[in-house]
Amino acid sequence: MKTLHIIGSKAMGGAERWFSRFVEALQRSGGDVHTVVRRDSELARFHLGDVDVKQLPMRTVWDPLSKLEVARYVRRTGAPVVQTYMGRATRLTRIPQGRGVVHIARLGGYYKLDGYRHAHAWVGNTRGLCDWLVSNGLPAERVFHIYNFIVPAPPVADETVTALREQIGLAPDDWALLTPGRFVPFKGHKYLIDALSRLPVEIDGRRLRLLMLGNGPLADALRMQASRLGVADRVVWCGWQQDPAAYFRVADVVVFPSRDGETFGNVILEAWSYGKPLVATAFRGAREIARHGEDSWVVPCDDPDALARGIQQVLSDPGLQQDMVSAGSRRLQQEFSEAVIIDQYRDLYDSLTA
Repeated sequence: MKTLHIIGSKAMGGAERWFSRFVEALQRSGGDVHTVVRRDSELARFHLGDVDVKQLPMRTVWDPLSKLEVARYVRRTGAPVVQTYMGRATRLTRIPQGRGVVHIARLGGYYKLDGYRHAHAWVGNTRGLCDWLVSNGLPAERVFHIYNFIVPAPPVADETVTALREQIGLAPDDWALLTPGRFVPFKGHKYLIDALSRLPVEIDGRRLRLLMLGNGPLADALRMQASRLGVADRVVWCGWQQDPAAYFRVADVVVFPSRDGETFGNVILEAWSYGKPLVATAFRGAREIARHGEDSWVVPCDDPDALARGIQQVLSDPGLQQDMVSAGSRRLQQEFSEAVIIDQYRDLYDSLTA
């Protein structure tokens, strides 16, 4: 089936990485996949494999010319399914009912719904989000729950990992805590830096280092906080990495300190995919997905003391680390694999266009 996928983001983040991962997987499964991305965005410069990519300006959500350009391209592709991601693309996509085209709005967050209600169906990536959509007036029979998936972690050569450790100043026996994500308030990085200041410099004779993998508007504030708390020399600012595989391989533990506003949290799946122990906070997605003490170590949100204790607990218990890695790997295959999730989307498309 031919499908068209539209996203209007300017910068790369978790949602944009999911978009690229999803459309490439759908194409691999045999779908005829077409995409529209915002002109001059980071996604426009990102290679989406063999997926067809069209760039449109998508200037503002109220721009009539942008709406017209999207409508023309929808007609040109002739796709019976048009799936939009996030607010800008969804607001600019207006498809009247009864035209033989189904407009699906895929949501990964608790957004204001005024710009989404005109879609014909809605996909939420957690059950909690779907319940919220229905409670806010969307018809239950047109709201569908499908989780995210993660692709298998790519191999990384040992020499690449060794070179990266040297590049970022990690000694061979340093503990490496990795936290991926944009530096925005709901990711909770300030609580992680606070937690680092409460941890000893060494655990079991090994120096503790925090790898901040990302960038964003809070970058300067977080650097100032690290200096103020006296842990600047224990933090490595890695920047945004289009391919983070080597950084995950370097990590001993993945830490995901998001606040309650985090809906799903792809980092949970990424940690499981790379076979890394995970310390996460009990945000909305983690409460639904993670199982404390089995596949993750979960602590309260916004609590740097609890976060520090959780990190120390996991680093000090190799058996716990291995058990969590094994359990995460099993759940990844059974519930969050590419094949499982893509089949659910294909079934949804078939049912909505029947």
